[in-house]
Amino acid sequence: MSDPNTPPKSDPASGAASDPSKMRQASDTSKTGRLDDDAGDDAAATAADVSADTAAVLAAEVETLQMQVSDLTDRLLRAHADLDNLRKRAEREKQETAQYAISNFAKDTVALVDNFERAVQAVTPEAVEQDPHLKALLDGVTMTEREFLNVLDRHGVKRVSPKGEPFDPRLHQAVMERQEPSVANGTVVEVFQPGYVIEDRCLRPAMVVVARGGAKAAAAGSSSGAGGDDGEKAAKRESGTAASSGDGTDANDKTMGSDNDNPSQ
Repeated sequence: MSDPNTPPKSDPASGAASDPSKMRQASDTSKTGRLDDDAGDDAAATAADVSADTAAVLAAEVETLQMQVSDLTDRLLRAHADLDNLRKRAEREKQETAQYAISNFAKDTVALVDNFERAVQAVTPEAVEQDPHLKALLDGVTMTEREFLNVLDRHGVKRVSPKGEPFDPRLHQAVMERQEPSVANGTVVEVFQPGYVIEDRCLRPAMVVVARGGAKAAAAGSSSGAGGDDGEKAAKRESGTAASSGDGTDANDKTMGSDNDNPSQ
């Protein structure tokens, strides 16, 4: 029979299982472990998200910087190209200024040569033979004209007297057309007034007479009726002008022809 005053014996295993405080402690420990694991997982996920966001931000910044570098490089190249074009334009303008600086002066002074020619042509050969003083004066005027032309030539101004050459609209001004079947079409047969050029620019066009009705004109007329009609109209116009002017036109033609044959030119 058991003693009621004797405390009951407890089994360590069953005591541990039956102790409520120990059970709560074990439960809290397990919950803390799970919380620590969850916190670790959250921290790892947060770190991964932060790393991904940082990489995306850095990639965007790198792309922006690359675009800025490309834009600045393009602007720099354009600025260099503009400066190079400006330098070339300035050099070209400087060269043209040096070449054509005397254009206006030369254009005004070439008329002096025309006056020299008129002075020489005004003296008849008979008067020169009869008066030695007049011959000396004529020689002086001729020498002055020649020296003046040499001065113009040294400064790039050259005389254009295109008799017998093909007509060039850049350098010649056709004042009339003449039927000359023996001369090629478009050939200058007479020069009323010589022209002048400075370097490669026309300073004053030469006033010339152009031949029509030559071999080229006949070939063009056979291939195209319009060309033949133009030639006939030009011939009629010229013949009508000569008929209305009478002997004065012939005399004028002879005078202009003697001007071109003058050796002083």
